Amino acid sequence: MAPLTIFAASYTDSVYTLSFDPSPPAGSPALKFIARTPVGHHPSWIASHPSDASLVFTALEQADGEIVAIKYASGEEAQGGEVVARAKSGGKDPCTLLVTEDELIIGNYSSGTIATLPISTSAPYLLSPNPWTLSLPFDHVGLNKDRQASSHPHQTIFNPLNQKEAELLVPDLGADKVWRLTKRSDGQWTLRGHVDLEAGGGPRHVAARGNTLYTLLELTSKLAVHAFPPLPASPTPLTSLSTLSPSPIPDGMFAAEILLPEPNESFPGTFIYTSNRNDPNPGGDTIAIFSLAAGEDKPELVNEVRTGLNHVRGMEFGGDDDRYLVVGGVEGGGVKVFERVDGGKGLEEVARLGADVVGQPTGFLWY
Repeated sequence: MAPLTIFAASYTDSVYTLSFDPSPPAGSPALKFIARTPVGHHPSWIASHPSDASLVFTALEQADGEIVAIKYASGEEAQGGEVVARAKSGGKDPCTLLVTEDELIIGNYSSGTIATLPISTSAPYLLSPNPWTLSLPFDHVGLNKDRQASSHPHQTIFNPLNQKEAELLVPDLGADKVWRLTKRSDGQWTLRGHVDLEAGGGPRHVAARGNTLYTLLELTSKLAVHAFPPLPASPTPLTSLSTLSPSPIPDGMFAAEILLPEPNESFPGTFIYTSNRNDPNPGGDTIAIFSLAAGEDKPELVNEVRTGLNHVRGMEFGGDDDRYLVVGGVEGGGVKVFERVDGGKGLEEVARLGADVVGQPTGFLWY
């Protein structure tokens, strides 16, 4: 297999370009630094255009939120990128992006707004300096008064279960809801429903499969499971499991990411992978692995993998059959690549880069 390029978002001022070689001519898999692209304060989330992977967008997580478009070399020659466009995000601290063919959908964490920008794959890339915005409802301070004093959209993602129309899911950490949006006749997004989560749970990210929605609750480190019928029907709560064992959870620990890779020939089983952060254990933060062998509505915790990383936020699958998982520690440990083993039930570290090479990594994108 040829070397693979990985872009790393961060809490520095740069997006990093890395190269992962799973099968070098001699020796073990290798991860190396290629370049860094300075873009501005805290480019914490990155996403590529669906039909032009060389066009990457990042969100600057700052009070005066900003979106940056970066152009990389096409093919396998990606080095450092070139900043080709900038625009306002429509709010404060944008922390999530969803890229379609002609639209960028932004979640502004601190201002509680969803925003959209028209885009193209050629100059000027970002087609308007003024995004359209929608403020999310918020009616009361949550149980966690420090973290739930206002709406905090933490992800913008399409509902993969809705094949009839585009449906946007927005986990709102502040409101303890996952908002469901569809487009109006004028092409703008509108609220159509929501999923209620446990008070104080703080929904961060979601995944879906079959007829089931899985919501990762950051503040209580739980995986909430709902039967998830099409709109306008309401979801039904099924179960909730800790992403950590044993309980109780030490103070300051939070869940961060949830991934649900598609089964394939190499990994025919279905597994959910969730990351936890701020674990005081000397072995670092864990990745919890849940099996859906008993049914999509019955996840079972089958493994917890110590990463040796501190404050794991982002992780992403890549390579043939999603064999590899890249993970970063914002507060220590750098970046590591793990290989899925035991049919997907386990993870083994195969390569790493130190924190002195890649500073405060927050998210990843396989090129």
